Amino acid sequence: MPFNRPIPEHKPRTKLSTGVGALVEAEKLMQIAILLPSAAFIGWLIGAWADSRLHQHWIGIVGVIFGGISGLVYVVRLALASASNPANRELTDGSDETSSPDETGGSDEKEDGETKP
Repeated sequence: MPFNRPIPEHKPRTKLSTGVGALVEAEKLMQIAILLPSAAFIGWLIGAWADSRLHQHWIGIVGVIFGGISGLVYVVRLALASASNPANRELTDGSDETSSPDETGGSDEKEDGETKP
C-alpha cells in the first residue's frame, strides 16, 4: 500500500523572495493600470495630429477608440501570459508538480493488468 502524506510539505519561502515577489506583482498591476489610459491618450494624440493635417474632425475619436482597443488587447495578452507562467501557478494553487503517482494515490494496477484487492 503506498504511503500518502496527509499534510503536504511546503518549501519555506525566505523573506527576500516574498518581498521581491510582492514587488513584481505590484509592478504588473501598475503596468496594467497605466497602460490602458496611456494607449487611449496616444491614440488621441495621433488622431488629433491627423485631424489637423487632413482637415477632418472624426479621426481623433477613431484614434481614441483604436488606442483603447489596442491597450485592452495588450492587457489581455499580458494577463494570459502571466496565468500560463509556471512560477505563478505554483504560488497560486499550491500544487506540487514533482510528486509521483504513488504519492498522489495513483492507479493500483499491477504490471499484468490486474487490480490489487
